[in-house]
Amino acid sequence: MEKECCRKTKERSQEELKKLTNRLNRIEGQIRGIRGMVEKNAYCTDILVQVSAVTSALNSFNKELLANHIKTCVAADIRNGKDETIDELLITLQKLMK
Repeated sequence: MEKECCRKTKERSQEELKKLTNRLNRIEGQIRGIRGMVEKNAYCTDILVQVSAVTSALNSFNKELLANHIKTCVAADIRNGKDETIDELLITLQKLMK
């Protein structure tokens, strides 16, 4: 039996999907670039700078996704009286701030 990774789903607009996918594609390219640097024995600090750039790109992705989540899912749930969504958001924020 296959375990589900997510208990909820979200329908995304084509615009949101395109933005998020483009960001992830760029991040994926950056990761491949770092792997290439390691394989070519690049200097450590050069690799570290690229890793920092990927970290920044992932943080930007998280910010965009979180903003969209709050504006759509969280706001809709609160309007519909699902206050437990606030607790879910707080748990998510705590995980992001580690």
